[in-house]
Amino acid sequence: MTNSLVIQTDFGLSDGAVSAMYGVAISVDPNLRIFDLTHDIPQYNIWEGSYRLYQTISYWPEGTVFISVVDPGVGSDRRSVVIKTTENQYIVTPDNGTLTHIKDEIGIVAVRIIDESVNRLPKSGESYTFHGRDVYSYTGARLASGVITFEEVGPEVPVDSIIELAKFEPKIDETSVTGTIDILDIRFGNLWTNIDRTLFLQLDIEYGDNFEVTIQNDTRQVYKNIMTYGRSFADSHLGEPLIYVNSLDKLGIAINQGSFAKAYHIETGANWKISLRKVPKVIYN
Repeated sequence: MTNSLVIQTDFGLSDGAVSAMYGVAISVDPNLRIFDLTHDIPQYNIWEGSYRLYQTISYWPEGTVFISVVDPGVGSDRRSVVIKTTENQYIVTPDNGTLTHIKDEIGIVAVRIIDESVNRLPKSGESYTFHGRDVYSYTGARLASGVITFEEVGPEVPVDSIIELAKFEPKIDETSVTGTIDILDIRFGNLWTNIDRTLFLQLDIEYGDNFEVTIQNDTRQVYKNIMTYGRSFADSHLGEPLIYVNSLDKLGIAINQGSFAKAYHIETGANWKISLRKVPKVIYN
């Protein structure tokens, strides 16, 4: 273990919920190093919680323990688990779909259900609405500090038993590729798709090629226009749309110094489809 604990929630920072989780963790081991992944996951948005874990986890050292609490089913019969990834990191979380992208994109080698008879904050047994504090922070801190081993979390269950959210796999034909808008680069309003750069390159493309980009929400077309594939925002003029490769090696859609998401009211998830069709370059005489 690295003695590092990385926490993600949909709690925000306007009250004491996150601070209470810190307090529990520090009470387990004052030497723990605690970091925030984000506490701005939209309320109850399990999909975004899943993606933010995937976006972040590979850049942390082996042995790092993550806690993710986006838990609309708190107090129900949904399981509380700790998983070990193929990269030897750990995630403490409700089993409600939060591990979808980790399982699909990174890999899970083992899953254990948290035994709350051992791994639960003392004297919290009658509380059913703050498992982030009472179960996940307590268990995560004990694991990160070495008080317990992964095997002491609780009984092991099959990896295939993990709950997964529905995902749409990208498709390609001779002239086009189709995927989904998985997430937003929130501050800048860029669209991050699930289309890998390597899949896109199978269209035999070059920087500067033009594409007809179509975005649909279920069966309703939201956007359709021609844009250029560039290395970076410097390859487009101010206010122009651009196709680029993002920091996860997947296709992104942006407006140079503008918010594409706000301009066209784009959201994310498996029902937000995007297609890119290669079109001839327009040459003006």
